[in-house]
Amino acid sequence: MTEKNIAEENKSDEKRKLINRFLMRLTKEQPQMYYATTSEISRSIHTMIKEHTNRLSVEEQALVRRMSIEEIEGLLGFHAR
Repeated sequence: MTEKNIAEENKSDEKRKLINRFLMRLTKEQPQMYYATTSEISRSIHTMIKEHTNRLSVEEQALVRRMSIEEIEGLLGFHAR
């Protein structure tokens, strides 16, 4: 594996962790979201990220700066629900 591949894999892992953090917060604040579709959850997480970007670390802000709803949906696909 090249260094670039390793860096990209680490970035994906960090994005997944960050999305998982927002997912846990979302389901805590809005328990009914547990039953929502992945696309609805992705939209809600995207909104939360936009609202809370200034509270994230500089590294986390860089990870989410251009994150789309579709990317969030793909990352959520790795979570068993």
